[in-house]
Amino acid sequence: MPRHKKSCAVPIASKISEESEDDTSPASHWQNIIECLNQMLAKLKENFVPPILAQKIFTQNFAYMNVQLFNSLLQHPECSTFSNGEYLKSGLDELEKWCAEAKEEYAGSSWDELKHTRQAVGFLIMHEKSKISYDEITNNLCTILSVQQFYKVCTLYNEGNNNEGVSTDVISQMKLLMTADSDQNDDGSSFLLDEDSSIPFLVEDITDSMKIQEFADVKPTTELADNPEFQFLLE
Repeated sequence: MPRHKKSCAVPIASKISEESEDDTSPASHWQNIIECLNQMLAKLKENFVPPILAQKIFTQNFAYMNVQLFNSLLQHPECSTFSNGEYLKSGLDELEKWCAEAKEEYAGSSWDELKHTRQAVGFLIMHEKSKISYDEITNNLCTILSVQQFYKVCTLYNEGNNNEGVSTDVISQMKLLMTADSDQNDDGSSFLLDEDSSIPFLVEDITDSMKIQEFADVKPTTELADNPEFQFLLE
């Protein structure tokens, strides 16, 4: 797993306490994000940006959100809680709804870019974690997370509402697997996702997606020539 190069954004969990002080809805942050996405989509359509390029732009935005959210969960204990998991789940639901409304034509694979966060949140909001085996977790729940990543989620998980974490057997099994992993980085940060600001695409993808313009209603040059500003057409 690539190493993280930049620091994470403000812990997501801290926003909950800020919202309670400001007496604003916990959903306000997610609604602001949705509004930004809608404004961006409207601007792209207004300027006839090819859908394939719009897909790349939104995919990159969702990838950035995934890095910030996921790395916050793995670095800050106050983020790895049951209540914060529910808060993130409500936001993920809003983002999934937006992708469905924007349709694949513009959203592309944006929703798939949130897989790390989605699976980590799925673990946080799961009940009876102590009854789940390691095989069930890796084969069904957190299939995309590495051993190091899931270990961090489990060990940072803050037990609340009598919702205890995974069993000691699961923790021991993960420790053994990490010890046997010769590729593990010495600095212990191999579990963090890396930011990538690039938006790779082929020029052919853009040209192939360009809509064929209809010129049937364009005035012939003979009519334009009557306008003094188009006298150069007669020269």
